[in-house]
This record gives sequence, structure tokens and C-alpha cells, in this order.
Amino acid sequence: MTQQQPHLQPHIVGVRHHSPACARLVAERIRTLRPAHVLIEGPADFNERLGELYLPHRLPVAIYSYLSSDHAHHGSWSPFAEHSPEWQALVVAREVGATVRFIDLPAWHGAFSRMENRYADVADHEHEERAEAYERALTETLSVQGRDALWDHLFEDGCDAGELARRLSTYFDNLRGEDRGSQGNQAREEMMARWIAWAMAQPVDPADPARAQALVVCGGYHAPALARLWAGMPTELPATPQPSLEPAEGDEDPGTRNADAPLRFGSYLVPYTFKRLDAFAGYASGMPSPAYYQWVWELGPDGAAHRALQHVMQRLRDKKLPASTADLMAVHLRAQGLARLRGHEKPLRSDWLDALAGALVKDALDAPLPWTYRGAMRPGTDPVLVQAMDVLAGDTVGRLAPGTPQPPLVAAVQAELAAHGIVLRGQIKLDLLADADRAKSRVLHRLSILRLPGVRRTQGPKLAMSGERTELWQLGEPLEQQAALIEAGAWGASLHDAARARLEDDLRQAQGQIGPLADGLNQAAWAGLSALSDSLLRELQGAIANEARFEALGPALSVLHTLLRHGQTLGMADAPVLRVVIAAGFDRALWLLEPPAAVAPADMQAHLEGHLALRRIVADVLAHAQDHAQDHAHLGQSDQAPSLLDVEPARALAVWQRKAADASAAPVSRGAALGATLSLAGRVADGDADAHTHQAGVNEAMQLLHALPAPVLGDALSGLLALAREVLACEPAFVAGMDRTVQALDNADFVRAMPSLRAAFAWLPPQERGLLADQVLTLHDAAHLSRRTLTAPRSGEAAPEQLAEARRVEDAVLARLAAWGVTLQDTQGAPRA
Repeated sequence: MTQQQPHLQPHIVGVRHHSPACARLVAERIRTLRPAHVLIEGPADFNERLGELYLPHRLPVAIYSYLSSDHAHHGSWSPFAEHSPEWQALVVAREVGATVRFIDLPAWHGAFSRMENRYADVADHEHEERAEAYERALTETLSVQGRDALWDHLFEDGCDAGELARRLSTYFDNLRGEDRGSQGNQAREEMMARWIAWAMAQPVDPADPARAQALVVCGGYHAPALARLWAGMPTELPATPQPSLEPAEGDEDPGTRNADAPLRFGSYLVPYTFKRLDAFAGYASGMPSPAYYQWVWELGPDGAAHRALQHVMQRLRDKKLPASTADLMAVHLRAQGLARLRGHEKPLRSDWLDALAGALVKDALDAPLPWTYRGAMRPGTDPVLVQAMDVLAGDTVGRLAPGTPQPPLVAAVQAELAAHGIVLRGQIKLDLLADADRAKSRVLHRLSILRLPGVRRTQGPKLAMSGERTELWQLGEPLEQQAALIEAGAWGASLHDAARARLEDDLRQAQGQIGPLADGLNQAAWAGLSALSDSLLRELQGAIANEARFEALGPALSVLHTLLRHGQTLGMADAPVLRVVIAAGFDRALWLLEPPAAVAPADMQAHLEGHLALRRIVADVLAHAQDHAQDHAHLGQSDQAPSLLDVEPARALAVWQRKAADASAAPVSRGAALGATLSLAGRVADGDADAHTHQAGVNEAMQLLHALPAPVLGDALSGLLALAREVLACEPAFVAGMDRTVQALDNADFVRAMPSLRAAFAWLPPQERGLLADQVLTLHDAAHLSRRTLTAPRSGEAAPEQLAEARRVEDAVLARLAAWGVTLQDTQGAPRA
């Protein structure tokens, strides 16, 4: 082991990421000290590819690092703008011939499991609390409002390099203190300290002994710790940790991780944007208003102010907001006055923004000034301020130099688009019944799953098995598309694999909610992704077992069962994932259906869809078993039929029978349960249902209806017709029984029953409704009339329930008059009853 030379010390420059002042300090220090090694806080796994950063890119760009498997996915960015201290360290170090190394842990390390941006202001939650307390004390002492205004006041005021370095050292020493930091930050700082120790142990250049040995550029939070740690570290070249899915700090359930799961990991350069870099976009960025600070870097404070005001005033005029020449003069005067009042040699960013607000906002503010807090702008922010902040954020989009290495997915997507003749420009119309267009649809849906900008479906069926045949897609190539495609490479090397991995992650994020789960599997059908990982199948099976509402399971089971049985054109027929989810959902639905529970009117449709889905599954399984039995009987074989699904039809029938007989159950549920057993009676009896069986079913239905009060009569009838209309609606005995039931209602009960009865008969298609009308006319010796007499809408006439209500009111009035001894006579002089 080589020992460090005690007379040498590394030059550690703590910075705030994306600060122009810090960038100038870094560049000045490197040019002055000409260090042999420049060590930069950045992903050490990228050291072998540092040459990619020196290609002629248009900034901003970022190193995107990822680690994903069948169980987890994490991505992190290390962004660079021209005014970033890290970028200036890269450029100037090369200029002076220094050896450049990134010295931080790779982004796939557990230390970054809760961090999307390596160059965030706040290192961890505990640090955020300390930073807020320290900065709050400073802002109160200096009478400055907000963290960013404080930073500008202390460091972006144009002081010389020596003064700036002293201020930064004092600031970061107080910000960190003696705190050890979180476990993640301790691991990062140990790695960075090892690199410093290695650099300090390298031989001194005999031709230039005065040359500094190492200069370190790191976040100011880490600088005090690195100064303490490096001397006690071994001096061997640090080894880059290998990627793994070890439980990260704060992982709530590390036991769910599978150490044998295949890992996808890597780092690539991606184009970045000022919008993503802006702290006011809600992203964990080092500095707000990147466009403004880029102008400060290029033009100085005066030039930046001139450019900012020019763009802001033009934007306000374009948006028809107040921005006159007089307003511009008022902004100038206010900014100069505020700068003098606050002790600034020249107006800073906060001075200009406060001046804009004072001169251009005429009404009371409904939200705080957006530059006085961090994060996304709050609702109610004045439009003038919204536009000003957007201008200062900028719309610059980075671009990678030709020849920059990219993940395999980029070439794979380009090849698939070319193979199917898809051009990402304009609108494309697809015929889903044509094989070629169906293949194009699968490609576009896979791109949609990957959230690729510029690929958007504007028209088409929601469900993959809806029967509609046309899709419309709006295609384009926006500037952010290249970055999104490179980042999507984290999910897989081919479009199929990447879309499948992303979809699996989306399904895991559903966290057992059956609605999003069904939507995701429907999306899988569109994209032709029928095979999902075994681990995901087990997770989905367990997640569905936790669903708390029967009404949530019903529509989802219906969609998924249709895909399972009729999804041949989509490649989803008999897909294992559908078998697992349907079997688990079937079991859970029966458990939820068993207890008596009220059904809210808003949930009635979903409740009936749940019964329908269970009925279809049971009917399907019974029909499959009967077909298999007949085939084997014909061949003289007697082996048991293979199960279509791992479900028990007998259990479902038993639950329905108990539900129908339960007087405490909701009427709609009782009617649906009885309807399900009636509709399946023929299949359960091996297809030998006779007239006696039908009559018994009609009797059961009428007994149920007669036992219910008028207001919920239609609810039970809705359940019966929804599940057994094929059996009951064409049965004369049932029609006659319903006719007698309705005639037996008095006017008051008829009024109360009418809304639910009307909803119940809506379950009958128009043709069946016409057949029912024919039977009713026959019962009343009116077969000579057309069915339209009963089914046609009547304009200008009172509805039946309105007539019944009028009759009820009239009868009540007559009864009250009779109680008083008053008798009315009709026009013929006869007393009215």
C-alpha cells in the first residue's frame, strides 16, 4: 500500500450544482493550480467512456444510469449544462492536461434508490431539515426571502474568486457541521474519499513538482466530510461496485427481491432540457431558471438582465398580457432601487423578479411569489409571473453528437418502424382486421407503453376485443423523443422485451387494484404481449386476493375472460397471465359476494356485471367439460377432462343459491343470483332441462318478486333479466306472472316501483322488448294492435308513472273530502267514488 505524502493536501471545491459562480470558481482554480488529477462527483462506472462527453454535443445533456430486473427498476440522471461546475471541470481539466475521473458511486447503487438526480440540492431528508433551519436563520438575519435569493445574495454577486471560496467554505461547513449523514451518503463519501486517497498517492510529476496533485469538485454538502475522510483511506485504485438488487436504505420489503433475477443495467448519454433542469418544474435540480443563469454565464449580469427582460416582455405581449414601454421603465427603476436597498452592486435575479411583480401585477396575489419557495408553482399564481418564470426556465433542448453510443433499443425501434413502413410523421389510419395494419398497431402500442413522446392514439376502441376495426394515430418526432427512447433502453434491448418489462412494472404499480390491472392487461393485448414473468403472475395472484369490492372485480373479470377465450387475433387466447388472474379473481369475487351487503344505486351496473362475468366463466367451464366428455364417450375413453380454468362451478352455484334465499341480501343481488342459477340449469342438468324445470324456475322468480316491497321490485327484476332474460323473457308463464304483479299494485306502489321497473326492462334488447309487448297484448285480448302501441315513445302524452301519480293524488283528495262529508259529482250528476 502506498502511503499518502503528508505535505500534500487535495484542493476540495464544494459547489452548488448548476451555479455559474461555482462554475467560474472551478475553472479559475483548475487553470491556476493545474492539478495532475481532477476528481468530479459523477458516476465512476462511466470513467472508461469519458471520451463520449467530449463529443460535440449541444448542451444540456445528462448521463442516464439504470438498473432494472423483473422485480424493480431505478433510473438516475447526472445532468450537465455549460454553466455547471462539473462540466467546466471536465472541459478545463482537459485543457490543462489533467487526468479526469468521476469518483461517485454508480447510480444503480442502493445509495441512489430514492434519488433521481445526482446533482440535487438536498442530499437526504435529514439534511433538508438542517439546511432549512440554517438557511432560515440566514434569511432572517440578512432580511432575504427564499433559499435561491439567499444564494444569489451571498454568492452570485460577482465577488472575486478568493472571497467566493471563503464564503462557500464557511457556508457548507455550517450547513454540514459534524453530522455523519445518511447511510447512503456515507457510502458515497467513502467511495469519493477512496478516489482522493488514490490520486494523492500517485507519483508527483518530477518535471513540474509545483503542480497540485488533485482538485476535487463535489457538492458542498460532501466537501467537509471528504476533507476529514480521505487521509484514512487505502490508496489502491477503487473498484467500481457491481450492480445488485441489495435492499436499499428504507426498503420496506426487501424480502420480495429475488437475487437470481436477471439484471439490466448501464449508462448512456441522453439529451436533456432546461425545463427538466428547472427547480420550478418540481424536479430535484440544483438551481432554478437555467436559461437565466446560462445568460449570466455567457453575457454577465447586465447582459443576462437585458436578455431576460427582452424575452419576458415579448412573451407577455404575445400572450396579450400587460407589458407596455412604461411598464418596462418601471421594472428597471424598481430593480435598481431594490438592488441598492439590498446592498447589491448590480440587480440580481430576485431583484428583477420582484421588480417585475411590483410593476406588472396589478391585483392582489392569490399565491406566494414563485421564486420564494421550491417546487412546482402553486395554483392561483398570477399569469404574468407564470410566463416570466417560464421564460427564465428556457426551452433549450440538448442534442447528442452523431456517433454517440446508444442502447440497442434505439436501433431495434428504428428497424421495426422501417420493417412495418411506419413513418413518425402526420396521421396514420389502421384497419385492425388487416394483418399488416394489426402488426403496425402492435408496434405503436408497444411504443405507447414505453411513453414515447410523439406517438399518440387519437381514436380507437378502448377494449382490445370491442369489435371496432379502426384506429387513428398522431405521430411526430418531438425534440424530447430521442432522450425518452434512450432512457427506455433500460427496459430491454428489443421493442417487445422493453415494452413487456415496462408493462410488468406498471402492473406492479397497480398494487392489487383490479381496475388498473385489467387496463394493463388490456394494453398487453393491444401490444401482443401475452407472456409475462412467473414472478409477476404470483404477485398478481396475491394482489387480487386483497381486492375489497365485488363491484370492482366484475367489469375486469369480464374483459379478461373475453381476452382469454376469444383473443386469437391479439395473441392473448389461453395466455397464462389471464388464466392466473381470472382464477384468482373468480375465487375472490365469490368470497366478496357471500356476505349480505347493500348495493348503492351507482354500483348496481357494476354489481350485475360481476354476476355476468362469473356466470360466463362457469358456463364456459361447464361447456368445456361437457364437450370433452362427449368427445371421449364417442372414442370409448373415460379419462377426466382437463380443466379450462382452475375454478369450481359447483361452489359458484352454491353461493348463488344461498344469496337468492337470503332475505337480508340486496334485492338486485338476490335477483341476479337466482337468474344465474336459472340460466345455468340446463348445463348443470347436462342439457336435459325440460318444461317442468322451466316452470319451476318461473315459480321461484315470481315467489322472489312477490316477497319484495314495491320500491325494490324492479331491482330484483333487473338482476333476473340481466342474468336470465333468455330463459324468462320468452316464457309465457313469467310474462303472465309479471302482468298480474304489476296490475296488483295500487297507484302509490306503482309510482314507487316504476323507476326500477323501467330500468329492469332496459336489459331487454329492442327485439325482445317487442316480443314481450306482443305477449302482453295477447294477455289483454289486444293482439290486433301493433307492438308499437306499447313500445313506441309518446310525445306530448303523460308517462304512465305521471298518470299513476295524478290518480294517486286525486284519490287522496277524494278520500279527504269524503271524510269531511263532501261528495263530488261528475258531469252527469252521479256521485264520484
